[in-house]
Amino acid sequence: MAKEHGTKLIANNKKAFHDYFIEEVYEAGIVLVGTEVKSLRQGKCSIKESYISVENGQVIIHKMHINPYEKGNIFNKDPLRDRKLLLHKSEINKLIGRTKDKGYTIVPLKVYFSNSLVKLEIGLAKGKKLYDKRETLKKNDQKREAERDFKIKL
Repeated sequence: MAKEHGTKLIANNKKAFHDYFIEEVYEAGIVLVGTEVKSLRQGKCSIKESYISVENGQVIIHKMHINPYEKGNIFNKDPLRDRKLLLHKSEINKLIGRTKDKGYTIVPLKVYFSNSLVKLEIGLAKGKKLYDKRETLKKNDQKREAERDFKIKL
């Protein structure tokens, strides 16, 4: 019988779903040092202001904030340092090709532990216009009201 391995969510970027249409989702590893992993285990991470770029064939996440580990002293790194993401070469080439199209960007969606490894879910996204955002909010409100009405009738 196979053992089920759980995932523990560390940080979520809800704003990305509000500001972008997410077309493709990829799972990437992150290059971290030991104290950063310990800080992530405590849940001290933010990806709200972060963004992803492709430089020299490498995918890099900028402005991902990981609080310094309290007991890390001299081993702590800069909380906002750039971190390399680990993806397959074919995925990187696909991302490079798609981001050259107008309006496409790569955004971080969530950070989580998969078994004992820190993973970052990234999405290939196209920006929403203001009227698209309003339409999405309207659809979500209608869906919420329909669920509420259905729940009351039961």
